[in-house]
Amino acid sequence: MLIEIRAKNCYAFEDQIVFSMKADMRNKKFVTNVHKENNFNVLKTAGIYGPNNAGKTCLIKCIRAIKGVLLNQKNGLAPNIFTESDVCELGVTFMEFGRKFSYDFKYDAEKEEYIYESFSEILKDQYNNEKEVCWLKKDTISELYECIDEDIQNTAPIVSKNNLLCYVIDTSKFEYIDEMKRILVGFAKKIDIINMNDIPMQHTIEFMKNKNQLQEKVVEFIKNADLYMDNFEFVDMDKIQLKATGSGEKPEEKVLDVPENIMDQFRLVSTYRGVHVPSMLFDSTGTKKIAAIASYVIETLEQGRILIVDELDSSIHFKLTRAIVAMFNNELNTNAQMIFTVHDINLMDCKRIFRKEQIWFIHKDEDGVYVYSLADFTAQQGVRDTTDIMEKYRKGSLGALPDPELINSLLSIKGDTKGDDADDK
Repeated sequence: MLIEIRAKNCYAFEDQIVFSMKADMRNKKFVTNVHKENNFNVLKTAGIYGPNNAGKTCLIKCIRAIKGVLLNQKNGLAPNIFTESDVCELGVTFMEFGRKFSYDFKYDAEKEEYIYESFSEILKDQYNNEKEVCWLKKDTISELYECIDEDIQNTAPIVSKNNLLCYVIDTSKFEYIDEMKRILVGFAKKIDIINMNDIPMQHTIEFMKNKNQLQEKVVEFIKNADLYMDNFEFVDMDKIQLKATGSGEKPEEKVLDVPENIMDQFRLVSTYRGVHVPSMLFDSTGTKKIAAIASYVIETLEQGRILIVDELDSSIHFKLTRAIVAMFNNELNTNAQMIFTVHDINLMDCKRIFRKEQIWFIHKDEDGVYVYSLADFTAQQGVRDTTDIMEKYRKGSLGALPDPELINSLLSIKGDTKGDDADDK
């Protein structure tokens, strides 16, 4: 599970920002929202609020970059445009196999070199005291090299900097670095990142092709989300009825000569009052998005994965977004996690849905971008578990709120119109 993300000089973030999924167990409310393992307490969900272009998607991009780096893929990293430094700094703390690890790296985007990386295991005793054990530290700028595998200390200074150490040496010859690589790759492979404004249907299609228990749960999820739908299935083309398109005839063979992924989408069929229709042509945008995200939600819950969703509430009714969040917060979810950006303030509810540390904000002003939690506000500042958080946010007391002056645009338009009329006369 993801515990913390750190970023500096990456995308919109010039100064260091920290996004945390640590649970504050001094707060006993909604304990089912917390995953507890080996004295570590991690939040199952977190929602991130903020105005457009403040940095919410940039935080998602940081997570995507970390995943790409750990899987030896193109990272897409770019430094903040307002700094002179080309060095992006990213870090992640996470749980894998019931153990807590921390990994940080620095990437010179101009030279395309990894100039720093460190990996540690964080141990915790029964009294909640933490101890950090360094497995690897490779600092090419300060020329400092440490490794739990002592033989690597002599090798590290001379290996290439165009990739992580574990990808430029034969790790099978080093016990701890080989285990480090398995841990990092295993964690990264559990992360799924989707944008609800551009969510692919292919993931759900692959689930629908396989007649198994997971496929049945995906179908139930979709049916329960759409009260009018009788069934949702993946069928052969000759079973599709095209009444909804104005034609009862089967399409010509030439029409079917399209790429397989498009053809697969036509084979997704919704059933309404006994009538089978292609989902791609008949269903609403919201229903299509529910169908697309259904497989990700079910797979994440069933397999203990990490689901990152940008714009969770896009085209989806607020009751459905609440229901999805509730599935992750439920006590039946033992090790799955969802982090999402959202605008819907109906979710900003500390009375029925969230602990304070599960609600996050990203605020942007002339001085920079700030990432902070609702838990950072104290009772003395008027924020308690019983506080109407939505009203506080509406009034701007929590920041991360746009201040549009659209009335000026309207007055400008009306002014231009009058001017045009005057010219005509």
